[in-house]
Amino acid sequence: MSRRVLVRNPESGDGRQSERARDIAESRGYDVRNSTSGDDARTLAREAAAEGAATIVACGGDGTLNAVVRGVDEAGKLDDVRLGVVPAGTGNDFADNVGIRGVDHAFEVVESGEERRIDIGSVRWTDGSSDADAGAPDLFLNSCVCGLTAEASARTTPVAKRRFGVLAYVLSTLQRTRSFEGLELDVRAGADREPAWSGQALMLLVGNGRRFPGEGMQQANMEDGLLNVVVVEHAPALNYLRSGAADALLRRDASHLTCLKVPHLVVDAATPRQFSLDGEMVEERHLVADCRPGAMRFAVGETYDPSPPDPGAE
Repeated sequence: MSRRVLVRNPESGDGRQSERARDIAESRGYDVRNSTSGDDARTLAREAAAEGAATIVACGGDGTLNAVVRGVDEAGKLDDVRLGVVPAGTGNDFADNVGIRGVDHAFEVVESGEERRIDIGSVRWTDGSSDADAGAPDLFLNSCVCGLTAEASARTTPVAKRRFGVLAYVLSTLQRTRSFEGLELDVRAGADREPAWSGQALMLLVGNGRRFPGEGMQQANMEDGLLNVVVVEHAPALNYLRSGAADALLRRDASHLTCLKVPHLVVDAATPRQFSLDGEMVEERHLVADCRPGAMRFAVGETYDPSPPDPGAE
């Protein structure tokens, strides 16, 4: 087996970037393994790590990358494997966050770029009474999102993604705004689980590497051991759209926002809701989220900034 493995999702995006990545990888001696689903990508990555691969690269979108990292984690090899990503999906937020500009650049970075220790977000789903009842954790590299955008994402079909690309998510959100009634949340933060927010929310965003929408908005620092948390209080969603949500919805000084930076978070929803972890959907009520500092070794581009500027700073 080659010491370098590419786990490829052939169905990512329109397929052309994935095909180019396959051709480049094969010409450079990578072991190319094609996945048929997220679970399959996870299995392929776990097997490659257990077999001794030194470098494992995910080719696809954020969901494929999430599956690959989970597989390496399940093999207990995050400290032993250099990870990389080739952006070939509908959503490539993580690749953008770490300075990857395209398929060719991705291979340059994997083979000769700087390596950083990047945080991972971990989520355990509970029955709401005790952490002891939590099952095996799910992971997120970019974000864990609940509310309007997550429920709209759940309604975005593969056909729409192929036809409209990232615009498909925007169209689904616009369609969902008319019927969305908000979600009842209780949020506690920090090691002592101090009450942080309670009430009706439009959305909850827990970011590790997510670049939140809006010009000049902050990107979470992926090396600080903290989760960036934003609760957007509920108001008729159409009001946000009419007021120019792309610029105003997530400004940190807005009165409708609660913003936190914490290593630990507990969220309880009144009813089961859709949570999106890097675009993969889970329906649950209670979660415990933690940041795993520096958990993975990742190849980053030359423009990657581990401490992005804070637009709220003077």
